[in-house]
Amino acid sequence: MKRIGKQTLEFTTPPKIESHGAIGGKKEAGGPLAADFDQTFQDTSLQTESWEKAEAQLQKEAVAVALAKAGRKPGDLDFLLAGDLLNQCISSTFGLLDYNVPFLGQYGACSTMAQTLLMASVLVDSGAARRAAAVTSSHFCSAERQFRTPLEYGAQRTPTAQWTATAAGCAVVSTQGPITVQKGLAGKIVDLGVKDPANMGAAMAPAAADSIYQFLQDTGTGPQDYDGIYTGDLGQVGTDLLYQTLEQNGLDIRARHQDCGLLLFDCGSQDVHAGGSGCGCSASVLCGHILNRMEAGGLKSILFCATGALMSPTSSQQGESIPGICHILHLTR
Repeated sequence: MKRIGKQTLEFTTPPKIESHGAIGGKKEAGGPLAADFDQTFQDTSLQTESWEKAEAQLQKEAVAVALAKAGRKPGDLDFLLAGDLLNQCISSTFGLLDYNVPFLGQYGACSTMAQTLLMASVLVDSGAARRAAAVTSSHFCSAERQFRTPLEYGAQRTPTAQWTATAAGCAVVSTQGPITVQKGLAGKIVDLGVKDPANMGAAMAPAAADSIYQFLQDTGTGPQDYDGIYTGDLGQVGTDLLYQTLEQNGLDIRARHQDCGLLLFDCGSQDVHAGGSGCGCSASVLCGHILNRMEAGGLKSILFCATGALMSPTSSQQGESIPGICHILHLTR
């Protein structure tokens, strides 16, 4: 691979997305993208004993679906790269334990799908792996318990709050497949001092603007050169701020941009306030809706720009701000 400009990597032997799988819960099954999920569960406990175990099961199912679609077995994988929102990435650890595949845990908050896909592509392009799976998940109930308040508390959600997706996505990266990973950018940590954990969109929007601007500068391209620019889960608040920030630098992406947090749910009828969020939001939208459209020929060249809020319960309780990050993948058909 080689570096273009300040931050962008171009793969000289571009890795391919061989197969992919998207798993969702009850709310996701009632949303606009229901048909793009390979599997959905009406029982969001997935018949397990805890919300954390349910999320682990989402990851396990996502990998199983992606492998089955490629006609592969777990033993065909050289690496599993996975992450989630929970402390020490326990959904990934326990969900993928039985696969017995070399494991690299990842944490990028809601940007984790882009991070795992970028790292899997680096491993395949370098020859360190023949085949690697990138998988990410989140669960509404496990995230609420960790980052905000247990559901039993019945706290009111502010208008800027977003609904954590109960979903998972998995992409198998190898040297063959219909979708090519052309380039990738690892984002920088950007912190403008937002401290409200119920307004993740405002915290993440500056990082999204920074990475998108840098990628376009590095590659000498503009928004018009892509069929779609998909941000992770900025929701409505973050999307508006993204447009304002980029327009200050002379960039207008409105005609090409869509946000996974606004695609996954119907904000008008599903009571998700500012939109969807969580690791599983952009993961399931990418591994379902976006890649399905690319395989069907509706999209030929897109930027996947997953965003994350790099906070923890401890940092939030101690009054720290919420830094953001955004990683980018350029995918082509």
